[in-house]
Amino acid sequence: MGSASSMLTQYDIELVQEHCNYLFGQQEIVCLYKRFCQLDRNAKGFISADEFLSVPEFAMNPISQRLIKMVDGLNFKDFVAFLSAFSAKATLPQKIEMLIFLTIDNLYSMFEKISLR
Repeated sequence: MGSASSMLTQYDIELVQEHCNYLFGQQEIVCLYKRFCQLDRNAKGFISADEFLSVPEFAMNPISQRLIKMVDGLNFKDFVAFLSAFSAKATLPQKIEMLIFLTIDNLYSMFEKISLR
C-alpha cells in the first residue's frame, strides 16, 4: 500500500475490509486511502500525531489528546481499523472496546505520573 491511490489494489482493499470487520465498503476504503495519502505528507507509509492534528475535526475533539497516543504512527490498515470504531456501523461492543482501551491507557498514564513523583 504505497502513497498513491493507484497503488491500492483490489487485494489490498479486501485485506483492509477484513481488518476493519467489514465496517467500510470498498469505495469508502478508497476514499479513506486518498485522505490517508493527503495526511501522510512525506509518503512515509504512516501518519504522525502532528499530521493527525492537522485535521480540524480531530484537533477540536475533547478527547484528541488521549486519541493521539493511539494514532501516532498508524499505517493505512490500522488507520482504517481505528476509524472503524467511530463508524455508524460499529456495534456497541466495538465502541465499548475502544472506550476501554482509552480508559486503560489513561489510567496507565496517570500511574506513570504518580510513579515519577
